[in-house]
Amino acid sequence: MSVTRDDLIDFIYDEARMLDEGRYDEWLALWLKDGHYWMPLDYKQADPLHVTSLMYEDIFMLKLRVERLNGARTFSQKPKSRCHHVLSRPFVDEMDEVAGRYVTTTFMHYVETRLDEQFLLALTARHELALVDGRIMIANKRVDILNCDAAFGNIQLLP
Repeated sequence: MSVTRDDLIDFIYDEARMLDEGRYDEWLALWLKDGHYWMPLDYKQADPLHVTSLMYEDIFMLKLRVERLNGARTFSQKPKSRCHHVLSRPFVDEMDEVAGRYVTTTFMHYVETRLDEQFLLALTARHELALVDGRIMIANKRVDILNCDAAFGNIQLLP
């Protein structure tokens, strides 16, 4: 299978839609087993392992997060948080057909709301994608918050 720029861009939009619609199990199925979701704490942070991050989750932690979000007994999520992603058109930064590796960058605004509280984040998402058995999969995702040095409350969902 040959992957086009439009395939990669559609994948990014589809992922955001899954999150907005609360289709977390479908979203989780997009991930490679050794993938990581990283949200750095500092501007231009280079190391997720030896420097504190807002989150650095492997597939096990992502599964736990999805179980909590889907759970009926998650009392802190009654009513459940909701989110909305507003994406600029993703940039395709790398396309390595031979290795089946692709990298995109997407600038976006992310809104999360629950009860009377709503907050807005300006983000940059960098996806490292891989082609596995004819499917585009997320190998790694890095989400940088523009004002990462501000104080934040709980981010319940996945920007």
